[in-house]
Amino acid sequence: MAIESDPIYIQGRSESETQRLILQALIYDANTRRFLQDAGLTTGMKVLDVGSGARDVAFLAARLVGPTGSVVGVDQNSEVLETARERARAARLAHVTFVEGDIRAADLPNDFDAAIGRLVLMYTTDPAQALKAAVNHVQPGGIVAFQEVEVPLLLQYAESVQMPVFREIVRCLVELFRHGGVPLSTGFGLHQVFLAAGLPAPTMSTYSPMGGPPEWPGYRGMVETMRSVLPLLEHFEITTAEKLDLDTLADGLLAEVESAGTPMAGATHVGAWARGRVSRCRERRQRQGPVAITPTIGTNGPTPCVIIRALCRADGHTGHPHGSGAESDSAARL
Repeated sequence: MAIESDPIYIQGRSESETQRLILQALIYDANTRRFLQDAGLTTGMKVLDVGSGARDVAFLAARLVGPTGSVVGVDQNSEVLETARERARAARLAHVTFVEGDIRAADLPNDFDAAIGRLVLMYTTDPAQALKAAVNHVQPGGIVAFQEVEVPLLLQYAESVQMPVFREIVRCLVELFRHGGVPLSTGFGLHQVFLAAGLPAPTMSTYSPMGGPPEWPGYRGMVETMRSVLPLLEHFEITTAEKLDLDTLADGLLAEVESAGTPMAGATHVGAWARGRVSRCRERRQRQGPVAITPTIGTNGPTPCVIIRALCRADGHTGHPHGSGAESDSAARL
């Protein structure tokens, strides 16, 4: 599959970015866990985590599916995947593995019970194409659950409060998104992305973290975010390291929160989940229950095998109901 040039991954590929992802997990993981549970992830499932990063979403899924299930994380960044593997070994999660590659071209099986991802479709030229590629590895009727960011909501909040440092940071990030070709509204756009990928209209929800206490990890998270994107901020002449003063930024944000009596907000994550479409042939078989097949020899009419194959072909499937090789695999997925 030919892959067009994607938007810039504005956070870069560095140790500071890995640390930023770990801090992000402290802020968003509780919500992502509830989101995955609502979507239906449960014990024993085989899950594909798209854009796995430092492993945090993969580990959430691993704890939901338990040792009888499994999680395969896919990411293009070999360095961050090595960190993910080390953390999986340290956590003794043998049922979590990681594969380097692009979901649109990766050689993966097509028997996953679910495909999940957090903040990954926003960095693809065609989110629907990327989602469809992930769906192709999920069994019919399987779960598809993704979370993406909705930047305009954060910008609207920043412009409404008396917190100039916070407002300037959000402004810089919005400008960087635009320079990097990253869409600002992938979150609310998930509805259309799911439909364009051939999925049913998804169930959707939003989550906006807000913090006031000094121990809230959002302050450090914002510092590490700006540290990760600083090279591009300076490249595009949006701001400078001197103006940001990262060594004092966390204290400056906390001081604004205490002075204004207003909490600082994190980026809004929008979640969308649906189950993949099930063929009409499969639905018919589920309604009718198991079909007893008695082979017949020497009759003038078609055998039951041929009759079932004809029914499935009417629904766009060609699998032999008790054949072998590629045909039996196709039939098993009906």
